[in-house]
Amino acid sequence: MNLIWRQNAACQGLDPEIFYPATDDESDAAKRVCCQCAVQETCLEHALGSRERDGVWGGATEKERRRIIRQRRRSA
Repeated sequence: MNLIWRQNAACQGLDPEIFYPATDDESDAAKRVCCQCAVQETCLEHALGSRERDGVWGGATEKERRRIIRQRRRSA
């Protein structure tokens, strides 16, 4: 799996705790980082493809990623 894109991630060097909030309501700090990230879309697609269960990936929480997957299934 090619993860070279991570080298360009805005989260590089930040405390990972930011991206693993206790609740979705506490995900704003992570989402602010993600919205400025050059690889946000790639990160989100990685999380969707590997079914990441925890954390904020590509600006989306676990619940939001599940919703994206369901929407894509309906559209296919």
